[in-house]
Amino acid sequence: MKHTIQSIAAASLVGLLMLTSAAVQSQTAAAPAAAPQPANREVGPFSFFVTSVGSGKGADLGGLAGADAHCQKLAAAVGAGNRTWRAYLSTQSWDGKPAVHARDRIGTGPWFNVKGALIARDVAHLHGDNLEDARIGNAINWSTALTEQGLPVKRAGDTPNEHDILTGSQPDGRAFVNDTSDRTCKNYTSSAEDGAVQVGHFDRTGGVHTALSWNSAHASRGCSQAKLVSTGGAGYFYCFAAK
Repeated sequence: MKHTIQSIAAASLVGLLMLTSAAVQSQTAAAPAAAPQPANREVGPFSFFVTSVGSGKGADLGGLAGADAHCQKLAAAVGAGNRTWRAYLSTQSWDGKPAVHARDRIGTGPWFNVKGALIARDVAHLHGDNLEDARIGNAINWSTALTEQGLPVKRAGDTPNEHDILTGSQPDGRAFVNDTSDRTCKNYTSSAEDGAVQVGHFDRTGGVHTALSWNSAHASRGCSQAKLVSTGGAGYFYCFAAK
């Protein structure tokens, strides 16, 4: 009798273990698959930002030297002053001085925003110099063109709209060499009501046919802070780490 009771107990235990194993297998099979991880998501050191503030004097930045110093100061304020920062600005060939191209001032890349997101691999990728780079396009847009503090810039539709970014450049990142009109507010030394500076749209939107351009959407209505604001900007510009 005792042997019979032990046999029944052993059989019950085996059955219970089989049921438990089947339940675990069923739960495992029903569990959702892990979310796929993004492939080849390149992350790198902070080397690009939109200035959080302008000069306060419209397009008068103190020339290229003043603009570079502004980039350096803002970067240093967030602990990135150990790199050489340059303003993405072109100048025109006036007063016997040769033109300077923005694309030649910013190093070779790659560049990443303050959160580590890739902006462009190199100068060709940044400007779409060849068919493949043009097809892929750089990653400058309203969600990636952050300030040095990691904050978004007010885009079209926000109040106020501040999507105009000073560049003085053509879409390829070069100066307006053969253009007799002022596209740089006298090489960033004027805050007059007249004159103009070429601007891009960091958010890639707007009411003109060139609105999608991050660096050459249109000219401003003047060089003063008020004129830049009335056009849709605040006197901000792009800064890149050249080294």
